[in-house]
Amino acid sequence: MPTLLLSRKEVSALLNMGAVIRAVEQAFGDWAEGRGTMPPKSYLSLEKGDFRAMPAALPGAVAVKWVNVHPQNPSRGLATVMAVIIYSDPDTGYPLAVMDATEITAFRTGATAAIAAKYLARRDAHVLGIFGAGRQAYTQILAHAELFDLREVRVYDVRPEAVQRLIGLLPQFRLGACSPEETAASDIVCTVTPARAPFFKKAWLRPGTHINAIGADAEGKEELEPDVLKGSVVVVDDLRQASSGGEINVPIARGLYSPQEVYTSLGEIVAGQKPGRTDDRAITIFDSTGVAIEDVAISRLVYEQAKSGSYRTIDLVG
Repeated sequence: MPTLLLSRKEVSALLNMGAVIRAVEQAFGDWAEGRGTMPPKSYLSLEKGDFRAMPAALPGAVAVKWVNVHPQNPSRGLATVMAVIIYSDPDTGYPLAVMDATEITAFRTGATAAIAAKYLARRDAHVLGIFGAGRQAYTQILAHAELFDLREVRVYDVRPEAVQRLIGLLPQFRLGACSPEETAASDIVCTVTPARAPFFKKAWLRPGTHINAIGADAEGKEELEPDVLKGSVVVVDDLRQASSGGEINVPIARGLYSPQEVYTSLGEIVAGQKPGRTDDRAITIFDSTGVAIEDVAISRLVYEQAKSGSYRTIDLVG
């Protein structure tokens, strides 16, 4: 049995945001109901960046992702985040596919945030705010547009040229470069920066705002002032990961926040075990660290499409 080899370009051509959202939402429901297995991601930190190993299993699918984060890569002509997935047969362990997961990572992260907003944002949310205008901003906009009638997208980045590049990539949306305060005054706010010191101020908050806190995905990273968490409804993708490397990790380490203050997980909301937003004036926050069940769900989606196509293969096992 050959192993499929799928490049970034090939994987990208097989990705559809609507299908990705449906697959990821199903994965969270399966996991919450005990039909998925996933240990916390494992970190390997080096001088120039870090690596994460992320294995998981869902019904009929198992995979592991090896992903890096190297902030200086753009100056070398490389993506900050790159990834590879090994997708295996759960019954035999045979490697069915080795695929680039750089686009999978971008798409599934955007999809998960949009799913969180589906349950936690106000029903009349029409304005999306994005802090950080890199690759992840692109998929955040695509994903939220699948589930919301976006009438305006406000973008802030410390690099004005990055905002202009993003605007050029998405001419079908009403995107505008805005100040931090204007961006924060959106119905849904996504923070997708590499910040290690909080920049999002509690003074910017308006009643009813939903925040997808995405950039803090490793120990020491933080985007929101700790006071933003206080009094907010905080939902995590995985409490173990969020406590050690998500938005809540620094406030917990400093004794400013407790894991017991977290409302619930996204999976429990998707599975109907806990309600989502119940108060239109509440501040809701989704602490997204990125979990491997998302990658398994999308690698299965890609493999099922690719296995009947004409792609390169290799006899890895012999």
